[in-house]
Amino acid sequence: MTTTAASDGQPRLESFGYKQELKRSVSTFDLVVYGLVFMVPIAPWAIFGVVFNESKGMVPLVYLVGLVAMIFTALGYSQMAKSFPLAGSVFSYVGRGTHPIAGFFAGWAILLDYLLVPTLLYVFAASSMRGIFPDSPEWLWAILCVAVNTVINVLGIGSITVANRVFLAIELVFVAIFVIIAVSALTGQTIEGSSFSLAQLWDPAKVDPTLIAAALSIAVLSFLGFDGISTLSEETTGKKNPAGRAMIIALFIVATLFILQTWLASALAAGTVSFPDDEVNNAFFSIVAQAAGSGWATAFLAVNVIAVGIANAVAAQAATSRLLYSMSRDRRLPAFFSKINARQVPVYAILFVSALSTVLVLFFVGQIDLISSLVNFGALFGFLLLHVAVFWHYIVRQRSRNWLLHLVVPLCGFLIIGFVLINASDLAKIGGVVWLAIGVIVFVVFRIRNGANPEPLSEHAATSEGRAE
Repeated sequence: MTTTAASDGQPRLESFGYKQELKRSVSTFDLVVYGLVFMVPIAPWAIFGVVFNESKGMVPLVYLVGLVAMIFTALGYSQMAKSFPLAGSVFSYVGRGTHPIAGFFAGWAILLDYLLVPTLLYVFAASSMRGIFPDSPEWLWAILCVAVNTVINVLGIGSITVANRVFLAIELVFVAIFVIIAVSALTGQTIEGSSFSLAQLWDPAKVDPTLIAAALSIAVLSFLGFDGISTLSEETTGKKNPAGRAMIIALFIVATLFILQTWLASALAAGTVSFPDDEVNNAFFSIVAQAAGSGWATAFLAVNVIAVGIANAVAAQAATSRLLYSMSRDRRLPAFFSKINARQVPVYAILFVSALSTVLVLFFVGQIDLISSLVNFGALFGFLLLHVAVFWHYIVRQRSRNWLLHLVVPLCGFLIIGFVLINASDLAKIGGVVWLAIGVIVFVVFRIRNGANPEPLSEHAATSEGRAE
């Protein structure tokens, strides 16, 4: 049937066959804040040394390339969020834009990303805490972060919104402090050999296809998170595609912050060819120590732990629980994931993510590269199917003549994401294929149990209207 719309032009949730269960209290501003927290404005701090070595000192170029690469995917998300403002993200977009089977595998693929991202963040945070408390066990810090994040998520979307604003404010204050420290050090020549120049952004003698390919791989992981905004679509109060607009805004803001910070850090490291293996993980904090003293370096390290282990992980856990809720609501995953508590949040999905993260943290502590590669595969595969959905839904089904947004953008996005996926590590590809194979088994089980085109669970179904196409 034809999707009905509210007076503001936004499709009604009931027109898709669902009733409103999640609490609508998130403004467009809070969606932007959520996206920024998810992407972490200070994310380059923890990986600066690795990116510096991979990019031959041109770290800001990596994030500029990343912005160009990811804007096509963000535009694709924005277009689908406008037509399908549902909590299921690519599961809903691909399923309704192409076919439910494709939607399941898009959701299943990105579920690998969403399930492992909290674990990756906890491992990152635990590793950073070892830099402050060298004799403490990493697993203890990771589990402490899991506990704090679970409480914030279970308390409801209101607590997440407040926490996001507080955490983002702290991060932005320290970004400003770093800018002041860096400018003071550069003008005062505090660090011998430091200098600010365009060579840190673009050095023709060093740029080659291999470097760009490596930059793309790193940048894609750095920008993952803007897509999580789409999982809050059923909790927004804004009008005229608030999730779609918030994704674009958040992506440009965080890219600007990434480029600014890494350009200044690269300038302070001017003259450095590469960081040795025993210093690479703490390169940024070592630069801060040289420019402003060890006390500031410790403060920056502590803020990094809060940003990654709590703020970012809270956002990741919220997004994952909404994806599980949506897939469960459509009878593609166990029914208990779609249970809502008195605070109008999918409480069992949240608790499941917490329990899984606890188990995975104990298994994956110290294996950041492995988790990162698996996270990348899940996101990239989901993004590929998203671009197909944009083309199919708008060009094939709706006969859209907006060639730029509905043909050129998804084609460019598909080619870029495909290039990165093809050049992913063998470990990522093997792990990804195994995950998709498990998905086939899950799909077959739930198809046998619920049929080819199951209606939403009765407690979620709208009473006035049937499902949209």
